[in-house]
Amino acid sequence: MKIPLAIISLSLIMGSCATSFYQLYNVEPLFESVDQNGGYIFEDENCRISYALWSEGGNIGFNFHNKTDQNIDINLNKSFFIYNGFANDYYKNRTYTRSKTSSVMATNRPVITSSEATTTATSTGTKTTTLFSTRTTGLSSTVGNAVTEKEDSIVTVPARTTKRVSEYPINYALIRSCDMLKYPMTKDIKTMKYDKTSSPLVFSNRIYYSIAGNGKEVENEFYVSEITNYPSSEFFEYKNLENCGQKSTSKPKHFKYYDQNKFYIKYQKTGGDTWKN
Repeated sequence: MKIPLAIISLSLIMGSCATSFYQLYNVEPLFESVDQNGGYIFEDENCRISYALWSEGGNIGFNFHNKTDQNIDINLNKSFFIYNGFANDYYKNRTYTRSKTSSVMATNRPVITSSEATTTATSTGTKTTTLFSTRTTGLSSTVGNAVTEKEDSIVTVPARTTKRVSEYPINYALIRSCDMLKYPMTKDIKTMKYDKTSSPLVFSNRIYYSIAGNGKEVENEFYVSEITNYPSSEFFEYKNLENCGQKSTSKPKHFKYYDQNKFYIKYQKTGGDTWKN
């Protein structure tokens, strides 16, 4: 018995389909912090540094608010993102080029590129119709300009204002454990818990700033305190949006575990993967 080609093709497609899973990380600070509006905040007499980690891979970028009446300089050349003891520079001495181009087309007369004649018999004789294909030729001119800027090692934050500094994600690598299923079903979901000593991820921003000629270094350190693997079906929920007491008529898809002190990575299960953990 021959198996229809369509069924074979469908089986191959189904076998190659990937199922989505999510690894969720809960993060705790190792500095005196205020949790305001769902994000961790460091504060001293001169500045307020706030974090919103939620994104795929995690966002360790920060908002630096100048509390004083003087300018504050963030020295990127002395500031680092530190990941499990390895330092990554915030200042990379890069050069950026921004370019913009625009084109103007001046057309001239149509040019016949091909023709086709057809002859049709009628009661009064024959009728010949000639069909033409045309294309438009033209002359174009392009005008462009480019601006080259060199990265500055100093970010100046004016008095009573805020600037954003962002460069690195936190982590994109799946963390595996013999005590946690890599591809759990809903009934198999388990959370791994850690302290600073046992955590697989300890990271920080070491920020150097100066005000009125006086320099200061602060370090905002974090560690991953919990890791949970979820199937896609358990990572999202559908709920109404609400504004000024009015609810939406539809229920859009939302992250079920959204929190500014958490982040996640997405990974896939393919047909050839037989690992349990």
